[in-house]
Amino acid sequence: MLERLASLEERYEELGSLIGDPEVMADLSRWQQYVKAHADLADVVAVYRDFKKVTKELQEAKTLLSEEPDAELREMAQAELDDLTEKKSRLEQRLKILLLPKDPNDDKNVILEIRAGTGGEEAALFAADLFRMYTRYAERQNWKTEVLNANYTDIGGFKELICLIQGKGAYSYFKFESGVHRVQRIPTTESGGRIHTSAATVAVLPEAEDVDIEIDPNDLRIDVFCASGHGGQSVNTTQSAVRITHIPTGIVVSMQDEKSQHKNKDKALKVLRARLLDRAQEEHQQKMSSTRKSMVGTGDRSERIRTYNFPQNRVTDHRVGLTLHRLDGVLEGDLDEIIETLITTDQAERLKQLD
Repeated sequence: MLERLASLEERYEELGSLIGDPEVMADLSRWQQYVKAHADLADVVAVYRDFKKVTKELQEAKTLLSEEPDAELREMAQAELDDLTEKKSRLEQRLKILLLPKDPNDDKNVILEIRAGTGGEEAALFAADLFRMYTRYAERQNWKTEVLNANYTDIGGFKELICLIQGKGAYSYFKFESGVHRVQRIPTTESGGRIHTSAATVAVLPEAEDVDIEIDPNDLRIDVFCASGHGGQSVNTTQSAVRITHIPTGIVVSMQDEKSQHKNKDKALKVLRARLLDRAQEEHQQKMSSTRKSMVGTGDRSERIRTYNFPQNRVTDHRVGLTLHRLDGVLEGDLDEIIETLITTDQAERLKQLD
């Protein structure tokens, strides 16, 4: 590990020199490539340099302890030695995590799809609650949210909602949210005061660029039609809504939120690319029998991953056994503890695979 870290530090310094080279700066594409590579190495190099410093101080403390005759000074040196040993251990663990193979999608934006499941109108209202929760969380991270398409119900819920979340590392934070989210509460439509259980399904897809997925125009069937609003009433008489069918896979994407047919088509293609990328990656993982299946990262959308219990103000993530008694705060976007637990659990599991 230390040899690899030394090599990365050497590369980091080399990239730093290249970024300031006038010849490289004249080639914008090449310069941007080097800047990104330099930034990607910054964290691991910073921790490695701290690790080297602590290792040196630890050796000095050991030497002082072995040579110091004064009992009081030896006690002080031992205390410093214990502190440095603990610090070195923490830095070593951090370095192991930083050296784990990086998910190539981690820095991408997110296509978030939320669909009402079992529970009728109550499930649609819960889908709207989830959307609000995720948008509030995105706001806390200073990320942008854009609704690409929404199928509303008459009382303010969503049968389906697709949105784009734009922000550095958005996918790395959202990627464990795919699955079935269950809610237990008394619906507003329930007159008897009984607790109902409903569900909504969340799918998190990395936004795909043209370089990730190349779509042959001959593989697409594009239909246009008039958009409709709540209850099916006509929104306009122009054919602005777009339905794109990817013939080889049978994937269908419809968009009607924009008044412009061109904008709806662009949004539909954005979602189609994300779904095709997700499908390709899933097929690749299935072919590789040795691929590790993370307890939090399978992405199985039929799996019940979390329960939101309103009477007890409780939210439970079933994959990691985490229960919080502040559901109200979670629904306001305070997802930090849940998401950080999922990320650290996944990292710990991946580290076990290396042992």
